[in-house]
Amino acid sequence: MSDAALAAAWWRALPNGQAACDLCPVGCRLREGQAGPCGTRANRGGVMRPLHYGRVAAMALDPIEKKPLYHFHPGRDILSVAAPGCNLHCLFCQNWSLSQRSEAPTRPATPQDLVAEARRLESVGLAFTYSEPLVWFEFVRDAALAAREAGLAVVLVTNGYLEPGPLAELLPLVDAANIDLKSMDDRFYRRVCKARLGPVLAAIDSFLAAGVHVELTNLLIPGHNDAPEDVDRLVEHIAGLGRPVPLHFSAYHPAWRLQASPTPRATLLRAREQARRRLDWVYLGNVAGAPGRDSHCPACHAVLVDRGGVRAVSHLRGGAACPDCGGPQPFRP
Repeated sequence: MSDAALAAAWWRALPNGQAACDLCPVGCRLREGQAGPCGTRANRGGVMRPLHYGRVAAMALDPIEKKPLYHFHPGRDILSVAAPGCNLHCLFCQNWSLSQRSEAPTRPATPQDLVAEARRLESVGLAFTYSEPLVWFEFVRDAALAAREAGLAVVLVTNGYLEPGPLAELLPLVDAANIDLKSMDDRFYRRVCKARLGPVLAAIDSFLAAGVHVELTNLLIPGHNDAPEDVDRLVEHIAGLGRPVPLHFSAYHPAWRLQASPTPRATLLRAREQARRRLDWVYLGNVAGAPGRDSHCPACHAVLVDRGGVRAVSHLRGGAACPDCGGPQPFRP
């Protein structure tokens, strides 16, 4: 079905032909012919329409560790797909050519096409990633339902910026998510991302309450969110979430509209050591040759998953127990 024939979910008609978007906390009110700043929804004839339903801008078979998900089916590949657009406008966006360009080239695909391709490639499931899947809501929902019916896992890599109603509709179809928790400072979200922190924290709580496997990523940006007190606030919040949640620190490189210096290796190492005082599962990403890739048993320090080579190798016993001491581990095989 094309976007011209499909009404969007989660919107309301307003007087004078306007349409109110109730999908995310941005809360757009769009005039006839106007598209939202996310680039994914528009008012056409007084009806909110999804602009990218059945359109795919990127598709690749990735190691699941690339999402990054380190505790969900380690060593497996997952078919990863995206459409253009995002409801945040982070000045540092590392994938801005897709997330901030609603006119990025696309090709047609149905939910059934994605399921068939995932099966052909022996993928563990579908990952909606690269841009922001939550604003591709209608297609992600339908493709997730098709994937679930086919016995495939459903993964989101997301900023978590969605209203509670649509999130509650989607969560029963989601198996795992990596959520960007960009900072524990609301001022950072408002200044650098044009968003607010509160809805992201509420979404993380909702993912966890729904039983979704959750991992968090924090991009460390020099001079913006990399101070020791910034890391302390982040770690304190994650430690209080009520269950073990892996944390991935990732290195920033200058991109789009922010030209801060790249994240020094020393900053990543310091943040990891700082976080490990309270968290068992802390990893480093986007930096070559650094420690913080393998998973170790917190009790006996045996290697649970070795990520030193081209592909992750799991040593977990029975899928989720330490091979040495037999202790249960927070992994989903």
